[in-house]
Amino acid sequence: LDYCNALLIGISGRNLQRLQSIQNCAARILMRVRKTQHITPILHNLHWLPVRFRVEYKICLLTYQCVYGSAPVYLKELLAPHKPTRRLRSTDSHLLQVPKTKLRSMGDRAFQAAAPQLWNSLPDRLRAP
Repeated sequence: LDYCNALLIGISGRNLQRLQSIQNCAARILMRVRKTQHITPILHNLHWLPVRFRVEYKICLLTYQCVYGSAPVYLKELLAPHKPTRRLRSTDSHLLQVPKTKLRSMGDRAFQAAAPQLWNSLPDRLRAP
């Protein structure tokens, strides 16, 4: 489920539910529990995030690596720091510039657009180095 997480950002609810079902099935097999048992405690016991949050976590992790230096150059070049037009208190909050996209369905799902949106939605203490 971790392969190409950037492609999974913004997928439809139906496809997200399918991936969640696969993760739930894998957890049940691994823990040898019946299908009738609730899955949330099992996922919690395995320290597995739900698929949607797992994808967002991996995108934020890759964004952190881009911002603070350990990601490949071709990924770092996709992200730009936010430059306000005037001096504000939020200037030092490590925000990224969110590019304008033309295609709502595909453009917003690109790493270049999705990563800054997720990154900027994090609390300041998580964006700091």
